[in-house]
Amino acid sequence: MSARDWARLLLLGAIWGGSFFCVHIAVAEIAPLKLVLFRVLIAGAALQLFLLLRGPSFRLAFPHLGTLFVLAVLNNVIPFTLICLGQTEIGAGLASVLNATTPFWTLVIANIVTNDEKLNWNKLAGIGLGIAGTAIMVGPGIVAGLGGPVWAKFALVGASLSYAFALMVARRLRGVPPAIIATGQLTASSVIMIPLVLILYGTSGLFAASTNAWLATFALALVATAFAYILFFKLVASAGATNTSLVTLIVPASAMLLSVSFLGERLEAFELGGMALIALGLVTIDGRLFKRRQPAGA
Repeated sequence: MSARDWARLLLLGAIWGGSFFCVHIAVAEIAPLKLVLFRVLIAGAALQLFLLLRGPSFRLAFPHLGTLFVLAVLNNVIPFTLICLGQTEIGAGLASVLNATTPFWTLVIANIVTNDEKLNWNKLAGIGLGIAGTAIMVGPGIVAGLGGPVWAKFALVGASLSYAFALMVARRLRGVPPAIIATGQLTASSVIMIPLVLILYGTSGLFAASTNAWLATFALALVATAFAYILFFKLVASAGATNTSLVTLIVPASAMLLSVSFLGERLEAFELGGMALIALGLVTIDGRLFKRRQPAGA
C-alpha cells in the first residue's frame, strides 16, 4: 500500500474506534435494530444531500442498483444485525477478537475468487499477528464472552464473513466514484431496514430518546458512517479488499487509545503488548521493512 492508503486506513480505524463511544451512549436508549436504521437512514440522506449540492449525480448509481443492494445486505444489514444479536450474549472483548478475523476470511476468499489478491506468507503471518495482538490486548475482557452460547460466537464470525464477501462485491464497483457507492449502499440499506423495523417495532415510541442519545446517533451516522464509508470505498479502489479489511485490526486499538485520551483510563502492560503485536502484524503485511535494499547500480 502507498503512504496515502496507510493514512486512510489509520484514519478509518480511528473513526470506527471512536464509534464505540457513540454506540455505547445511543444503544442505552435506542434498540439495536432501530439504531441500525437511524444510522443508515441519516447517513444515506446526508450523502444524498451532499451529491445534490456537490455532485456527482446519483444517476451514476442506477446501472449498479442490483450490486448496491447486495452490498447493502452484506456490508450493513447482515453484519450489523449479527453483531447486535451476538453481543446480547457475549462480551465486547471476544466480539472484537472475532471481528478482527475479517482480514483472514477476506484473504482466503480473495485467493479463491480474484486474480490480483492472492494469498502470500507475509499477509498470512501479519494477519495472524494482528489477531493474536487483538486477543492479548483485550486480555481479561475476552473472558467475559467465553461462556456465551455457541450461536452467538458464530453470529460474530458470520458478520466477519459477511464483511469479507462484501469486499469482494465492492471490487466490482471499481471505477464508480466512492461517494456514489457509499450513498447507494446506505440508501439501499435504508430501504431494507425501514419495513424490517416497522414490522418488528411499529411506530409507537420509535423516536423516543434523549438529546444525548440523538447527538450520539447523528455523530455515528454522519462521521462513522457517511464520511467513513466514502473513505472505505476509496481504500477498496486503491488498496484492494484484503488491505482494506485490515481496518478491523486497528479499530480495537484505536478505541482503547481514545479511552485513554478522553476517559482517563490507564493502559496495562498486556494492552501495550497487544498493540505492539498488531503494529508488527501491519508492518509484516506491508513488507517494505523486510525487503533488502538493492545494491547500488543493481
